Amino acid sequence: MKSRRKITIMASTLLVLSLAASAFVLHCTDKLRPQATLDEVLFISSPTLVKRASLGYDGLMACIYWTRAVQYFGYRHHYYAASYNLLAPLLEITTHLDPHLIVAYEFGSSFLAPKPPHGAGEPERAVALMKYGIENNPDNWHLYYDLGFVYYMELHDYKDAEETFERGTKVPNAHPFLKIFAAQMAQHAGEYQTARMLWSATYQTTQEKQIKQNAIDHLRALRVDEDVDHLQDAVTRFGERTGRLPANIWELVSAEGLPGIPLDPDGHPYKMTPQGRIELRDPDAFPFATKGLPVGYKRKYGGMN
Repeated sequence: MKSRRKITIMASTLLVLSLAASAFVLHCTDKLRPQATLDEVLFISSPTLVKRASLGYDGLMACIYWTRAVQYFGYRHHYYAASYNLLAPLLEITTHLDPHLIVAYEFGSSFLAPKPPHGAGEPERAVALMKYGIENNPDNWHLYYDLGFVYYMELHDYKDAEETFERGTKVPNAHPFLKIFAAQMAQHAGEYQTARMLWSATYQTTQEKQIKQNAIDHLRALRVDEDVDHLQDAVTRFGERTGRLPANIWELVSAEGLPGIPLDPDGHPYKMTPQGRIELRDPDAFPFATKGLPVGYKRKYGGMN
């Protein structure tokens, strides 16, 4: 009995010391971060090696790597980083340690695929991550939605997007909008409408604040792009009828029979240049807008690598 008790005490002491050492290492890592990037303090990038080194504490290590992934993305996104080299490895390690951590796949699909500074610009790795998620969680319809989303929004691969959404419709309790998306992909039509539906669905089905805000920003940008397209078409129609450009936006509004100058999502009226270009008054407020940007405009992104 005494021997067993002594072994138990020794094991408990070693566990406490190990946890304390882990906390100390993480604390030192955090202190290093202002002077060194995470690239310099992440020594093991292989999911297999990390899993072996976890000594059975896969869940605990998955939480640690998941926290690191969120911190890494948040820090670099805040400073408009030009690269996110470690985001994919961090997410891959996290999901290999815990293949059922659904939020890691959702987070990964939203921030791995978009181009910097909004993401890592690695849609292929986002696809691989989502396929791994589906392989390990075949009855989770959210994963089919996320994979189809990457195919459509980032890779413009309508065929694979359609097939993925269609597979998702066969999952028990799948949301009905997957059928609608599958049909939309098959038609290759309604670009703005489909994108708006996808981002609205993302907003409604996630609990992650960053992903919700990302969806809101994209929805705002979609409205801007659509507004500018419509107004630019109105300028073209005016020129075809009169053989000249509108003298100002008020003349354009009058010719189109509009009640007033259309407003952007922040309530600011769009403007028209002497060359007939429709522009935003505050383009910095719409980081994902692709239309209505002044000639030569550059977003106020930092230069962090």
